[in-house]
Amino acid sequence: MTDATPAPTPRRARVRAPELTGKGGWLNTGEKQYTLADLRGRIVILDFWTFCCINCLHVLDELRELEEKHRDTVVIIGVHSPKFVHEAEHRAVVDAVERYGVEHPVLDDPELATWKQYAVRAWPTLVVIDPEGYVVAQHAGEGHAHAIERLVAELETEHAAKGTLRRGDGPYVPPEPEPTVLRFPGKAIALPGGTFLVSDTTRHQLVELAADGETVVRRFGSGARGLQDGPADSVTFNEPQGLTLLDDGSVVVADTVNHALRRLDLTTGAVTTLAGTGRQWMQGEPTAGPAREISLSSPWDVAWWQGRVWIAMAGVHQLWAYDPADDTVAVTAGTTNEGLVDGPGPEAWFAQPSGLAATADRLWLADSETSALRWVDIDGAVHTAVGTGLFDFGHRDGPAEQALLQHPLGVTVLPDGSVAISDTYNHALRRYDPATGEVTTLATDLREPSDAVLAGDEILVVESARHRLTRLRLPEEAVRVESVAHRTQRAATEVAPGELRLDVIFQAPAGQKLDTRYGPSTRLLVSATPPELLLAGEGAGTDLNRTLTLDPAVSEGVLHVSAMAASCDDDPANEYPACHVHQQDWGVPVRLTEGGADRLPLVLAGMDDKDA
Repeated sequence: MTDATPAPTPRRARVRAPELTGKGGWLNTGEKQYTLADLRGRIVILDFWTFCCINCLHVLDELRELEEKHRDTVVIIGVHSPKFVHEAEHRAVVDAVERYGVEHPVLDDPELATWKQYAVRAWPTLVVIDPEGYVVAQHAGEGHAHAIERLVAELETEHAAKGTLRRGDGPYVPPEPEPTVLRFPGKAIALPGGTFLVSDTTRHQLVELAADGETVVRRFGSGARGLQDGPADSVTFNEPQGLTLLDDGSVVVADTVNHALRRLDLTTGAVTTLAGTGRQWMQGEPTAGPAREISLSSPWDVAWWQGRVWIAMAGVHQLWAYDPADDTVAVTAGTTNEGLVDGPGPEAWFAQPSGLAATADRLWLADSETSALRWVDIDGAVHTAVGTGLFDFGHRDGPAEQALLQHPLGVTVLPDGSVAISDTYNHALRRYDPATGEVTTLATDLREPSDAVLAGDEILVVESARHRLTRLRLPEEAVRVESVAHRTQRAATEVAPGELRLDVIFQAPAGQKLDTRYGPSTRLLVSATPPELLLAGEGAGTDLNRTLTLDPAVSEGVLHVSAMAASCDDDPANEYPACHVHQQDWGVPVRLTEGGADRLPLVLAGMDDKDA
């Protein structure tokens, strides 16, 4: 009898991990500051995120199970890397860590120092560091938790055998809870009896408040994360957001992290599920059909319009609708591409639509990532009132074509037909007047307002980061504020004019292969802002590598790259292998300079061999 031959140690590219630095310091560590040396012996997963990004919030949820299962060997560190100016405020990062239930250390990196050291190009990006301090994998976008789970298991086995794995408690120290009536409320509506219903998002409940907007009348939900129907005291939600009142007196709830629509019976307090499977919709899945059989993706707000419940589907940059007449859901506008493109609903582009408000002939929406106010007409066409795209934002009043917002989350139609905008990252309530095309400021010194609801000649603003509703009298004249304009602060990548080789790196996880049973398993879509930047290479294809031709006459712009790859378990004996979709959208600012790079690598999953 002989000893079994040990399995060979997997060969993988390794790059020494750069140090972790961030001017904002560490959160969730009991004020202790950490270096990579302090974490030696543990498997470290860096999650580069920013709290405006819906894909980043998806990844936070994807990682929860892995985080719990490998708590004694794995340390997840969120590296907060801001897009918007507001996200560089330390207090805002502290709020976001609590708001989204982040239960691991977070490094606040407002100047993107660690982002640059790791050559990150997209939110979210996950980087795996082995117990000896080497980067062994990088993944951009969503859908990678299963691949990282496999890699973690390999690293545990490998480094336990080498004696380089250290087990034990991690550095996470939970913050002290604060006793407030609401905790990061999201949306609110007025109820027929004069009370208000508020989504108490971080506490996973709905709360009915008295007419004063402060006194609790009753709560719906146990307060635990979950997707369970039933009576008011046992039903569970998962970070609910949008609310809309139906003609029968019931309320539809956008149960955001459950990827579902729920129905609240205000008479009995019972909650049932209207739409969604509880799983996140992924590319290639059905986009219409029986409501309980179709997956949704982070529904953020809902509004009753034209006989249907319209849904701001933030997770896939679309609008959907639920039709109670036949109990179905379907896409109504948006391609899933992220950006600002007007036109017929099926051709329009959105970027995290997060707030809805209806009039007889328009559905207004806050398109948060483009810092835009947009609307849908009764024929289904999409129009933009305020906003220019993904990278321009600020606080500027005046004519709509010049006005600027910063990541608005809510819209409210005012009695005169104008629209109040909860301009979240500007801490302001703004107003757009369709009659004059002017944007003004109604109120400032709010704290992350996420919605507002009319109450007679007053308006109640959901001050999410102050955990309350704030009552304001609607002024006859708007307040003027000093104009401030910003662009996304990421440094542009210097590339050479002419031919540019675009390489999207994808390596299937261990034990998997590209799924080619039904044709090509990869997809690449490329466009540019301005469109003139690309002389050749625009459009869709199935190859993850492409040669682009950049116009030397255009000095700078943004390359929009969307990539998808599907992989399945590589086991011939398994008739029904498990399959996974990996996807990511990049917006890469570029500057054309002689001597710039002639290759642009974007890592979807794996390592760029040229960096190893």
